[in-house]
Amino acid sequence: MRNNHFILLVLAFFITSYTFSQATFSISTDLAALRSFKKEQQFWSVGQTIRCDFHLTARQGAYIWYAYTAPGKFSNDLIATANSSTGNPSQINFTNHAALSFKHLSIGWRQYLKGTYHAEEGWNLYCTAGFGLVGGRITNSFSSIIDTSLYTMPAQPVAGDGKFKRLTLDLGLGYEVPLGGSIYVYGEGRAWIPTSDYPSKYLLVSNHAPLSGTLNLGIRILFD
Repeated sequence: MRNNHFILLVLAFFITSYTFSQATFSISTDLAALRSFKKEQQFWSVGQTIRCDFHLTARQGAYIWYAYTAPGKFSNDLIATANSSTGNPSQINFTNHAALSFKHLSIGWRQYLKGTYHAEEGWNLYCTAGFGLVGGRITNSFSSIIDTSLYTMPAQPVAGDGKFKRLTLDLGLGYEVPLGGSIYVYGEGRAWIPTSDYPSKYLLVSNHAPLSGTLNLGIRILFD
């Protein structure tokens, strides 16, 4: 995953270097409401995105954005089983309280379906598609202290702080209107779809996780 992270950063550098010299660009920032949809990891959180759009034609261009979120909280009910058949009780029910936050770098393509990036009136509709790298930080806290010499704990999640990374397919659909003076306000829906998997001992569910979506509201400033 470190190699994937390095490749994505290098690609982002060359894209931005080339497009800065070739195209008009915009800077955007927004506030986001994030929803994690994966079963056993469902929660709401808030976040922010900073994005740069490079307008290669009136309707097409490249983007690069960086997003981060506050920790979202969820819990899982777990069971520790006795190592001996004579153990009393034979099992202990406890709860894992988790807090999960994200940092997300994405690069991709932006296509206007209606309007243009420099429209001065009316409204615009656009879609985006790209690839990203999301990094997660999770903190697990168990509701009970379990004697591991007497009871077998679940293999995952484990207590404490952990990190993980995933490659993602990032899809979006947005609506924007000009406010005048090269300023646009927009609303956008995005989906982060994981394209890589590997087990993480800090996650109860690692397969195809995290599967998240965001609703974003922000301002874009066009620089001619």
